[in-house]
Amino acid sequence: MIYFEKTKEQEKEQREVAVETSRLHEIILYNDDVNTFDHVISTLIEVCEHTPEQAEQCSLIVHYKGKCSVKRGSYDELEPKCIRLHAAGLSAEIV
Repeated sequence: MIYFEKTKEQEKEQREVAVETSRLHEIILYNDDVNTFDHVISTLIEVCEHTPEQAEQCSLIVHYKGKCSVKRGSYDELEPKCIRLHAAGLSAEIV
């Protein structure tokens, strides 16, 4: 059996491809003047599996900063969560 040694350039390319294919996305939640803190908190707990403390912190960040990253993962993992946030009346996008 013959083994071929990879060059440093080939190893670098392989790492770059691995990083690119496993790129994480984020759901960004935006502030609005419609939803209550309680609604945002309960929705983040239900949809994004936040703890109550985490959901409260995110809702405060959204309120004071205008937006907050509320979940990270693959696009396929985040898309149904983002759809559920929209269905709950929240403004969010995947980046």
